[in-house]
Amino acid sequence: MPTPHNSAKPGEIAKLVLMPGDPLRAKFIAETFLENPVQFNQVRNMFGYTGTYKGKPISVMGSGMGMPSIGIYSYELFAFYGVETIIRIGSAGSYSEDAKIYDVILGDSAWSESTYALRQGGELHDVLYPSADINEKILECASELNIPVKVGRIHSSDNFYREKGMIDISFYRDIKGCLCAEMESFALFHNAKVLGKKAACILTISDSIVTHQETTAEERQTAFTNMMKIALEMVNK
Repeated sequence: MPTPHNSAKPGEIAKLVLMPGDPLRAKFIAETFLENPVQFNQVRNMFGYTGTYKGKPISVMGSGMGMPSIGIYSYELFAFYGVETIIRIGSAGSYSEDAKIYDVILGDSAWSESTYALRQGGELHDVLYPSADINEKILECASELNIPVKVGRIHSSDNFYREKGMIDISFYRDIKGCLCAEMESFALFHNAKVLGKKAACILTISDSIVTHQETTAEERQTAFTNMMKIALEMVNK
């Protein structure tokens, strides 16, 4: 049955869903890479599509920004639509000179100061993990495509803007071991854990907090194709 946030009917969403934050990125992926894409959701303009890639069914849907938003959409996909695996494909800000603009990052864990997991399901840990077997397959896909991937811990933050004098990036990088920052994967990993599903997160570095380089909004929407190609190849794994 449709939910308050998703108008899809049973059977309209594939078992594997790629989930960018930007719904326009979901639209771009569907129109650029999928065969015969059909839109299954436009509630709140959170576009979702199902089509095939190399003949196999796959869906793509936006999550919005932040853990509350991806928390809603990923939970509903897992719990009410029979989705087995969600791969987040998003943008991230680099905490290290080793992670440069356009580099592809695969999260091997997500650290967060957020209370999302605690309040949703009583989770007491501040580090959560993706599905190890999905990460292994993602690395296989990247190798087959000859696309370099850096693997590391993600900082899932509740804050995009911080006031001066707050904790600087050395805390997140040097003490918590985070390679980059984004705002969603911790909640996705938690939902997969409590619902017995699978999840992973592939990111493209969109800006550097170290070097102050950055990409445009249009580039973030359409130019991060390497991570898209890797994620799409998961239909064959």
